[in-house]
Amino acid sequence: MVATGEQSTLVGAGAAATDVAAAPSKAAPPTGAAAEASTTMAVADPAPVDLVEQVKALLSGAAASKDRAGDAKALAEEATSVGVFAGNGLVNVLKATLADPAKNKAASREVACHFVAALVTKLGAPSSPFLSGLVTDLVQLLADKGGKSVTAAAMTAAKELTTPCSAQAKKMVILPQLVTALGQDSKWQVQAGALELIIKIAGEAPQEMGTSMPDLVSAISPLMCHAKAQVSGPALKAMQDLCSVIENSDIQPVVPDVISALKSPAEADECIFKLAAIVFVQQVECNALAIFVPLLKRGFQGRNTAVKRMCAKIIENMAKLVERPSDLAPFLPTLLPALQRASDEISDPEARAVCTAATNVLDQKSKGVGLAPEPPRASKDQVIEAVSVVVPSAGPLFTTALDFVTSAFCALMDAQAMSKAEWQLVSGPVLAPFFAEGTTASDMAAAMLAKCEHFVAIEEEEEDADAEELCRCKFSLAYGSKVLLNNTKLNLKRGFRYGLLGPNECGKTTLMRAIANDQVEGFPPADEVRTVFVEADILGELSHLSVVEYIVADKNIQKYKVSKEDICTVLTAVDFTPGMQSGGVSHLSGGWRMKLALSRAMLQKADILLLDEPTNHLDAVNVKWVEDYLNGLSDVTSIIVSHDSGLLERVCTHIIQIESLKLWLHKGNLSEFVKKVPQAKAYFELKSDKFKFNFPQPGFLEGVKSKGKAVIKMDKVQFTYPTASRPQVAGITIRCSLSSRVACIGPNGAGKSTIIKLLTGELEPDSGDVWKHPNLRVGYIAQHAFHHIENHLEKTPNQYIQWRYQYGDDRETLAKATMVVSDEEMKVMKQPVLHVWQNEEKTREFREKLVVERLTTHRRNEKGSNTEYEYEVIWEGKPQTFTSWLRGDKLRAMGWDKTMKAVDEKVASRAGSTMALTSSNVEKHLENVGLDREFGTHCRIGQLSGGQKVKVVLAAAMWNQPHIVILDEPTNYLDRDSLGALAGAIKEFDGGVVIISHNSEFTSAVCPETWVLSPATETEPAKLDLQGDAEWMKEAMSQTVDFKVVEEIQDGQGNTIKVAAPKSSKKLSRKQLKARERKRAAQKANGEYYEGINGTDEEDFVN
Repeated sequence: MVATGEQSTLVGAGAAATDVAAAPSKAAPPTGAAAEASTTMAVADPAPVDLVEQVKALLSGAAASKDRAGDAKALAEEATSVGVFAGNGLVNVLKATLADPAKNKAASREVACHFVAALVTKLGAPSSPFLSGLVTDLVQLLADKGGKSVTAAAMTAAKELTTPCSAQAKKMVILPQLVTALGQDSKWQVQAGALELIIKIAGEAPQEMGTSMPDLVSAISPLMCHAKAQVSGPALKAMQDLCSVIENSDIQPVVPDVISALKSPAEADECIFKLAAIVFVQQVECNALAIFVPLLKRGFQGRNTAVKRMCAKIIENMAKLVERPSDLAPFLPTLLPALQRASDEISDPEARAVCTAATNVLDQKSKGVGLAPEPPRASKDQVIEAVSVVVPSAGPLFTTALDFVTSAFCALMDAQAMSKAEWQLVSGPVLAPFFAEGTTASDMAAAMLAKCEHFVAIEEEEEDADAEELCRCKFSLAYGSKVLLNNTKLNLKRGFRYGLLGPNECGKTTLMRAIANDQVEGFPPADEVRTVFVEADILGELSHLSVVEYIVADKNIQKYKVSKEDICTVLTAVDFTPGMQSGGVSHLSGGWRMKLALSRAMLQKADILLLDEPTNHLDAVNVKWVEDYLNGLSDVTSIIVSHDSGLLERVCTHIIQIESLKLWLHKGNLSEFVKKVPQAKAYFELKSDKFKFNFPQPGFLEGVKSKGKAVIKMDKVQFTYPTASRPQVAGITIRCSLSSRVACIGPNGAGKSTIIKLLTGELEPDSGDVWKHPNLRVGYIAQHAFHHIENHLEKTPNQYIQWRYQYGDDRETLAKATMVVSDEEMKVMKQPVLHVWQNEEKTREFREKLVVERLTTHRRNEKGSNTEYEYEVIWEGKPQTFTSWLRGDKLRAMGWDKTMKAVDEKVASRAGSTMALTSSNVEKHLENVGLDREFGTHCRIGQLSGGQKVKVVLAAAMWNQPHIVILDEPTNYLDRDSLGALAGAIKEFDGGVVIISHNSEFTSAVCPETWVLSPATETEPAKLDLQGDAEWMKEAMSQTVDFKVVEEIQDGQGNTIKVAAPKSSKKLSRKQLKARERKRAAQKANGEYYEGINGTDEEDFVN
């Protein structure tokens, strides 16, 4: 900055120090606060005019000079103080010379650059307020046509000029000039030089560069694609240096990808999707936001609707994460118009709605809605007024210097830097020439700081509680596409048990995982507070281990060097027998898995236990055990996520509620919490006013006219696990019909899930019969529901369902043990069999030993019973048109039982495919089970919460319109709204339902029939007792089936296709039989295949 005004009365060139001390002050004597400061200013005679004239002479004779740099340096040595800048004459001469573009003045411009560099070297920091305004002129000379000597001298002068400036002065005074030089109208040499200076400053003042990133990134990012390597190279280096100051550990991993995408626009789309996958756990400030804005802007400029939608979602959530208006303000001029344009132009209604929602959020944030109040800040004029009281001005030179220092003071206050050492470092070197003798820079800085402290708000600390404090932190948490918590506080005390409450998808499990993974900003590290996340799921890669080996394999158990003896002792204490300890973890029921998880946590001697649904899969006895265990941990803090209201009532000392993106702490158990927050009762009521589930109704089932008719059954079934010494279940006989509403109950480990797996074909029985209607479709959700999707975590739910049904049948069903053929079974199946057939005229019989190649489809056998089917056979070595129909009993005898079941599944599954497998249809189907399209179509399965994953599995099981739905522990991970919606859907469903659950409230609401499984003993297997409401069962048996016949469907292109009605079972008349024979003879004569896909063309002849 350059001062203007009359001739200074301060120190002149060549004046001695004794003269400075003795000179009388011409400024008005200080009064009031100024007098209290006891500060007097140094004054001297006016600066001699001949130095300015000497500079003019030097510049005019520059062309004849043989040593331009030496001459400039020699003249600069005559300047002994800042008095040389009096009246602005010297600065004006230099500025005019540097800006003169005349070709014959190149030598003058070069000498002026040398003189500026020499003057800064001579006077140091005190010269900065007067010469810093020349940076713009020096940078423009980097494109000077007067030769390399001019450009080199200009760069040297610019570097020298920026060196003595404080970091804050560089931010407030130097950087704005460099940003202007990076403009698109500047010559490439100017841009390259400005980038070089920015790189220099980034190394000298990294923190200040970070707070300047909104302006710097927007100016530098376009230059990364510049055609000139001399520009794009430094631009890339400058961007890398700028991003190195980002301390946000969530963003740091993607910074290289963002920089690469800014340099290579083709990578922008993929980078945006990576950004959307970030889980934010730290507050995002303007320096971190700055690097994303050019990328998001580029996303909006493209044609990809999905990318625009993702950009809008990221912007919406970034806006929610911003705490202060000043962090968001720099980006509004760029982002708000882009969002508004996308809201108006995108054709996809859903994506347009997302853009509109983001526009509304950003518009509200731009008005300060939902943002924390901006901390009080002082304007530059206010700061000047405050410090002027301490240091009264003695003339224009001091005014210029004070103006320069005050800019730096403002930067310090913005950064909450209010220490005397920092203020002294900024002000001391610049104002030193103006201090009276005996006045130190430290005293002056302290006095000025005292006058400015009231401008900065100081947050008051809360009083400490009596209990030991384990954690006190302030943080934010989000997925890239969904904000969960924003700038909220968490305070945990030793020995307290906190219930974490909130609706599904609010971030309960995500918060606990972030704590466990040391991703929460401000949370104590593991070496200070030991935190253990307790979950009952068994990792797939460890499922082959024994119970003891599973615990030993845990990295934390190894880290803390826990011995096997200690492991066995703890396992024994929680009722694991020696046989169970050596048994495989994959054979443990859900209840025993939770005990195993708690045992592992006990061995790690945790300070904080994070428990996600600890009573899932547990019967009443084990729930009581968990409650007693947690209540007995007097020195361990627990955070519990549970939908079990009884557990929260009997265990919790505090409730942490997630509401409006904040954590709210309430003292007391669940009852006390509900008294304070009555609306929280909705968390525990088994109803849903928020949404409802809609299950697709089952399709036609051939031969079934009564809802009470068994469509799947087991008779005297026995099963033993490979390593067990006794059968798990034996003598099991059950029936299921379309009217079934069955609750299967029993203690943990009794064999409930085993029975269901036998019924669905997941397991093969040792003895007994398992039968289901060949066209029956079964929807099954396993107890550990996530095993359905654990190999597809990189897919979205929409993609997973499309993958699972892309060939028309259910790919997971075909992978069951009862349908996978072993090598031994294949050898039996490939044995030749004697096949007898007749020619078309039935005048000649043929016999030949043939090998079955495959089965294609099935049909009902008119000559057999209503449940007997025959299958179309393709023979090896025969034409594809040479097919035969063999009865099911004959094929079973030939070893084709598993293949028959696979054919049954394929035919049944394809019969249920009434909706085209398109993204829009799957998206709507997912919404029918409560999964919003934001998560169903645009979020990967691995990023979903537990409740959302259960909905994915439920939707996948219901896609092919099953007749029977089997739900093993469906209440796990679902909140009360979802449970209410599930109960309502079950009541309206026209098919059968079997439920395994320990949630008696849920089962009693939907299941009038009960299978009670008694636990097995050391010698006896589990036994089943069938109970139920006799009146209801009698009425159900008498209900007739009223299938809704699908008359038309739509294919993937939206075309309507008429669906043929089920074939009539009416026999053909004699006339129709003759017509059929004539048609077949004609087709045979023409070499055509005369049988349809189901092996008959009777439908052509039935009236």
